[in-house]
Amino acid sequence: MAVRRTRSTRQRTLVSEALAAHEEFLSAQALHRELMLRDERIGLATVYRNLQSLAEEGLADSVLTDSGEALYRRCTPVHHHHLRCRECRRAVEIEGPTIEQWVADTAAGAGYTDVTHTLELVGLCADCADSTRATISTRATDSTSATGSAQREAPRETPEAPRG
Repeated sequence: MAVRRTRSTRQRTLVSEALAAHEEFLSAQALHRELMLRDERIGLATVYRNLQSLAEEGLADSVLTDSGEALYRRCTPVHHHHLRCRECRRAVEIEGPTIEQWVADTAAGAGYTDVTHTLELVGLCADCADSTRATISTRATDSTSATGSAQREAPRETPEAPRG
């Protein structure tokens, strides 16, 4: 299989360098917005095309969010998997020799050859997990404080309305 070579253009270099400046996965819209804030003249369609080209050449990874949005990240050209934070989108490349062996065994057992695969693990990174725990803890404390103070307050007597 021949590797398709794409000519280097100013726009491709802009997209590639902007993508390389981030550890997290980014949408084409976010990357385009960043380039526009830097006063770079580049269209959203051009950003999409260049991201897709980088992904096809193995220079960027592409994943889909639960909503179907494509996200991109600069990556190493060797086969790897990702562990991605669903909150901040930060990602780390991981290797999984056990998974690779399982894929090979499963494919061979089913009579398949030349099998490719993609594996993405999604969770909360330590920073986002800490932030989530802190938010939950604060909400619990606030609700307990509100409940506790309501229970401690003496009931207020309302004066009887005059009869007559």
